[in-house]
Amino acid sequence: MYRCSKKEIKHLLNVRKRAFAIWQHLGYFPWKNPKKEQKSKKKRGTGDFYKGAFDSIPFLNQDAKRTFSHLLLRPGYMIRDYINGQHERYLAPLTALIVFYAFFALLSAILQPVQQRSELPQVFEDSTEVAVEGVQDSLARNLTLNIVKIVEKGYVYLHLDQYPELVDTQHEAAIAAMESTLRSQGIPLFLSEFLFLWLAMMLALRRFRLGASACAAASAYVLCQFSFFMLFALLLTWGGKTSISVLLMLALLVIDYHQWLGLPWKKSFWRAVRTGVDYGLLYGLMILLVSVVVLVVALLR
Repeated sequence: MYRCSKKEIKHLLNVRKRAFAIWQHLGYFPWKNPKKEQKSKKKRGTGDFYKGAFDSIPFLNQDAKRTFSHLLLRPGYMIRDYINGQHERYLAPLTALIVFYAFFALLSAILQPVQQRSELPQVFEDSTEVAVEGVQDSLARNLTLNIVKIVEKGYVYLHLDQYPELVDTQHEAAIAAMESTLRSQGIPLFLSEFLFLWLAMMLALRRFRLGASACAAASAYVLCQFSFFMLFALLLTWGGKTSISVLLMLALLVIDYHQWLGLPWKKSFWRAVRTGVDYGLLYGLMILLVSVVVLVVALLR
C-alpha cells in the first residue's frame, strides 16, 4: 500500500488551495469544459421522470443551489459578478431574500422557538440614569426624563407584540396583533432590515459611486448571507436562538467588502463599521419619528 509523503500531501493541499482561490475569483473552474459536463450529466440522468420537475421552484432549482453555495463560499465575489451583469447564473436578489426568509420563518414556526424577550425596561432604566447623571437643574432633569420616555414609547410601538404587558389600549392591541402576524411570516425581517441596510450602504459607499440598484442587490444578498447563520443558530439550538451576534455580522460584512470592492482588510473593516453606524443612526431616526408621532397623537387627544 502506497503512502504519500508529507511533501506530496503538502503539494496536494497547495494545489487544492490554489484551485479553490481560482474558483472563488471566477465562480467556475476554467479548465473544465461545461459542455462535456452537461453531456455526462445527461448520460447519468434518470430519464425524463424528474426532468424539469423543480425548475419552477426557486429554492430547489440549479440557480438557487448555485446562489446559496456561492453565498457561503464566495459571497463578495458573487455580489460583484451579479452587479457586473451575470444575472442568469444566480437567483435575483429580492427573490433570494424572500425565499430564504420565508424558509427561515417556516422553520421557526415548526420548531416553535422560545420568544427571546429583550430587557427593554432595564435598558431604558440604565440609559435614563446615564442621561440624568450630573444634571443638577430640576427642569433639565425632567426634560431629559421625558425625552427618554418618548423614545422608549416609540421603540415599544415598533415591538408591541414582544411586550404584551405594555399594551394598554385597544388600538395598541390591534397594532400588536398586526406586528405579530407580520413577524411570524418573516416580513419585517426582509422589509425593514433590507431598507435600512440598503440606505446604510448607499451612505457608507458613496465614494465608490455605486448606483442605488447595486446597493440594493448587495444588501439583499448580504441579508441572505446573514440568514444562513441565523438558520444554523436556529437548528443548532433547536429553536432557542433565532439571531446572530453583531460581531459575526461585522465579520461577514468585512469579508463581503474585501471580495466585492477589492479593499484591503483594514479598509474593509472600517467601511463595515461605517455601514453599521449608519444603520444604527437610520434605525434611531425611525424610532425618533415614531416617538414624535406618538407624542403628537397623545397631545391631540
